[in-house]
Amino acid sequence: MAALIPPETALVILNWNGRHLLERFLPEVLANTPGDVEVIVADNASGDGSLAMMRSRFPSVRCIALDKNHGYAGGYNRALEQVQADFYILLNSDASVKGGWTASCLQMLRDHPEVGAVQPKIVSLEEPGRFDHAGAAGGYLDHLGYPFCRGRLFHTVEEDRGQYDGVEEIFWASGAALFVRAKAFQEAGGFDERFFAHMEEVDLCWRLQNRGYRIVACPASVVYHLGGGSLPASSPRKTFLNFRNSLWMLSKNMPRRHFRRRMAFRLLLDQLAAISFLLQGKAADCLAVWRAHAALCRQYSVMRREGRAVDGELPPLLYRRSIVLDYFVRRRKRFSDLFFRASKAR
Repeated sequence: MAALIPPETALVILNWNGRHLLERFLPEVLANTPGDVEVIVADNASGDGSLAMMRSRFPSVRCIALDKNHGYAGGYNRALEQVQADFYILLNSDASVKGGWTASCLQMLRDHPEVGAVQPKIVSLEEPGRFDHAGAAGGYLDHLGYPFCRGRLFHTVEEDRGQYDGVEEIFWASGAALFVRAKAFQEAGGFDERFFAHMEEVDLCWRLQNRGYRIVACPASVVYHLGGGSLPASSPRKTFLNFRNSLWMLSKNMPRRHFRRRMAFRLLLDQLAAISFLLQGKAADCLAVWRAHAALCRQYSVMRREGRAVDGELPPLLYRRSIVLDYFVRRRKRFSDLFFRASKAR
């Protein structure tokens, strides 16, 4: 019997208690994804009968059953250890797609070996004329570790009028729909499992850039995202993970000579954010910011030992201004209002 040839591309959907999402969205993913792309569901030990439903309704889809909920980072790391392919597509279980949605992103990876990861345009499923919060038309990061996107600054989400339809080099690609070169993912060590969830894709993309890879947005590919599948937008747990993981990411990846001054300014802005939460009556979110800082203190020496290996200049696409001051003080609410020019991908 001839040996099976691994597919060029594997699409992996990570699931945790998302049976209703798989039942709703998986049929159209299967219908609109090219037949030569292997579709896999990796299950983070769901307790809602997801695996039994998969065996009954989608017996042809390969399932990877994990022993417990390892979060986004650990779940994907463990699943991808069991997947052989040149390219991975990591797709949220609450994503809707149409025909041809993989084409331009995969072509970018095939044609450009220096590209490590690619993101499609991500728009809101409930408001298709508006970008989605999770990635929009490609992600960026300011020099203090605050993320933003083409089409989304903090809670201001723009209408999609084609203004960001150009192929651009970006700083990070969203984990909601992430096309990544398997070799690059493995060289970078995969996701940092200490993050559990949130910001792990930003950290990965920073590490890929430190290894010489480029990150690109290809808006000709479009994904429609429902959002809010794991944690609600106002969750104090989500606040904690976002602040903690951002601080850890800076500690690991910021070049040594740039680190101390920027971290001092970042900690000041975080305290202002905590006060703002308190004034809004969100005491749990205020406490989450303090807990994030405590987590940084506990892990600081470990993170900086890793960071000592990072030297040189800041990444070219790191925004040198403060997105917090631009947005809240200077009232710049759209990506096109920023003092920033994205780099055209070639």
